[in-house]
Amino acid sequence: MAYTLISRATRRYLFRLVSAMVVNVAFVFFTKWAFQHLHPTGLMMYLLAMLPVLPMVGSLAIVGLYIAEETDEFERFIIVKSVLWGLSGALAFSTICGALEDFAHAPHLSPFYSYLFFWIFMAISGAIIRLRYR
Repeated sequence: MAYTLISRATRRYLFRLVSAMVVNVAFVFFTKWAFQHLHPTGLMMYLLAMLPVLPMVGSLAIVGLYIAEETDEFERFIIVKSVLWGLSGALAFSTICGALEDFAHAPHLSPFYSYLFFWIFMAISGAIIRLRYR
């Protein structure tokens, strides 16, 4: 058996994650187009607004699948710690933004960005954790 740098679970994770992000981008453009040209109302408006979120929620499930499928305990340890730091960072950032908005009348930042900050904090923490155990 040949040694590969990337495990099968990691390849599946990357394929699923990239696919989800491609679908997300397509849904964002479609939703923007639909709101500009079709002017949806009622239930259709809510369903269209939720459309880009579905791949984002799916990407979180993809991380869970990766954790379940990865056989290398060290890699699972790193991804679990990264997810925890990503969640903590996103929650802390959202709380800080909420406090600034409520008490200092700072401009509103959409909670939609919490997802982005989760991935940024997860990537940063994953790199730091890998460097620590190098």
